[in-house]
Amino acid sequence: MTIGKRMSFLFAVDSLIVLLSIYFGYFILHPNINVLTNEVLFVSVIVIQLAHHFFAWRYGLYRKAWTYASIGELKSIFKAVTWTIAVVMVVQFAMTQDIYLRALFLTWVFHLLLIGGSRLSCRLMRHTMTHHHGKKAKRTLVVGAGQAGTMVARQVLQNPESGMKPVAFVDDDHLKKGLEIFGVKVLGCTEQIPELVVSNSIDKIIVAIPSLPKQEMADLMKICVKTGVKTQTIPRIEDLMTGKISVNDIRDVKIEDLLGREEVELDMKVIAEKLTGKTILVTGAGGSIGSEICRQVTEFRPRKLILLGHGESSIYNIDMELRQKVSKETELIPIIADVQDRVRIFDIVAEHSPDVIYHAAAHKHVPLMEYQPMEAVKNNIFGTKNVAEAADTFGVPHFVLVSTDKAVNPPNIMGATKRFAEMLVQNLAKESKTKFAAVRFGNVLGSRGSVIPLFKQQIAKGGPVTVTDPEMTRYFMTIPEASRLVIQAGTLAVGGEVFVLDMGEPVKIVDLAKNLIKLSGYSEEEIDIEYSGIRPGEKLFEELLNENERQSEHVFPKIYIGKADPISPLKMNELLEVLPKMCDAEVKETLIGLANRKKIKELDVVPIA
Repeated sequence: MTIGKRMSFLFAVDSLIVLLSIYFGYFILHPNINVLTNEVLFVSVIVIQLAHHFFAWRYGLYRKAWTYASIGELKSIFKAVTWTIAVVMVVQFAMTQDIYLRALFLTWVFHLLLIGGSRLSCRLMRHTMTHHHGKKAKRTLVVGAGQAGTMVARQVLQNPESGMKPVAFVDDDHLKKGLEIFGVKVLGCTEQIPELVVSNSIDKIIVAIPSLPKQEMADLMKICVKTGVKTQTIPRIEDLMTGKISVNDIRDVKIEDLLGREEVELDMKVIAEKLTGKTILVTGAGGSIGSEICRQVTEFRPRKLILLGHGESSIYNIDMELRQKVSKETELIPIIADVQDRVRIFDIVAEHSPDVIYHAAAHKHVPLMEYQPMEAVKNNIFGTKNVAEAADTFGVPHFVLVSTDKAVNPPNIMGATKRFAEMLVQNLAKESKTKFAAVRFGNVLGSRGSVIPLFKQQIAKGGPVTVTDPEMTRYFMTIPEASRLVIQAGTLAVGGEVFVLDMGEPVKIVDLAKNLIKLSGYSEEEIDIEYSGIRPGEKLFEELLNENERQSEHVFPKIYIGKADPISPLKMNELLEVLPKMCDAEVKETLIGLANRKKIKELDVVPIA
């Protein structure tokens, strides 16, 4: 029904209701009264009709969606009806210096009941439809009986198409136990979720406590996920408070929600001083970390952002994405180039004179690099050397190498080449005006090569999910968090530091797989987990610092400085000359030995003073 037809229908219904109200109000008391011969009654009928339609329009009774009627709509009805009767009273007093109080009171009562009843019948019909639809809807447990939870329950009840039916609340406020909200009872606290899921045949859980601290939220999510019931959550509290939340915004719980990592507050002023109005170059800009660094950097409105990468598709994608949201103050410059091409890299740095370089380009896949060690050497060592020396030659103020926890005591060539890259920028920092630094962190969820996309593919195919070893553990953080901390660490550099990000507690890969299976709506009986064995170059346990590098204090929340020592510049130059001439076995033996501090005398390791 169009809004015009809807308003005409309500106008006609209200006109009839007004007449019925007058009839009941007057003719119950005066059954023999004649409206045509009683001048006061005749005028009152006309006035009440006109006044009602005026105040109905004034208070929006023809514009409101009555299928969602609540206390606010009832107040509007009360005001419209009361003002209508008040106008009639004034007219009657003006005509006769008297008011038919009893008749008008009855008219007011019937008017209020009939108008209210006609409107709330729409709500009742929808509620009935919802209840009927709810027989097939998923029985839903709402976690949190506060503002967010009640809003979710109300919207679900008003939207039968959501396919959900709230049947219970849980809340840790014991004063709320036993209360009913929209007819839905608060049955207990969050610790009782597993037993309530069973006793109430729950099909879905919605967690609606957006203000809960991250670690507490992660613990709560784990309780919900262990039930095996599909679990969803709502957006941020900011969106809730501004009224942006709707049933459509309820999202599935992600594996990131189970990490429980509190977001670190960045030093926005210092970062803005380094980035706003400056020229920023990001290598590997099409990769997982590189592209997120680009997204984060654009928030500070740099003058130019240079997106450098070897793969044209990935650079095209991040370029197109950023152009949709970047401010006019920032010029985006996509460049296809290989960091191994020294001349090309030098030309780019010379032409654009960047103020900051974030070097994220690297080969990072451990097993692949084990089979092709020279590719890791060319990209991770000589590629880094090219970009870092270009920064030194042309006086780039800041250079940040994105490193990895796999550079610590590596049994693989990928980690060894990244450790060599760290040493390379550390040595450059000694004599350069450029502030060189490396930032070391563990695995990022959802990045290319991460286990998460692989697990999701395997689950979508019905399993099995392959885990290398039941004891395999890794550190994890989200891509946005890692990128933000890389940017922050870059502002802390004095020269030659290896910054280490606080990755929290390590996570067993098998636990990650089990949680992802449950988050996907399956049980471990439905999706098998198979152990494939440790792949070439992999370690059971990752480290962020070895024993000699440990430093207890943060230099910034979640950021340490590791005391990582390079080899002498002389020995480094000798190795850089002979590496391209070595066979794969020699390369692996030399670099892995170097990174693990083996054969120290032969390698002439010289600690930083």
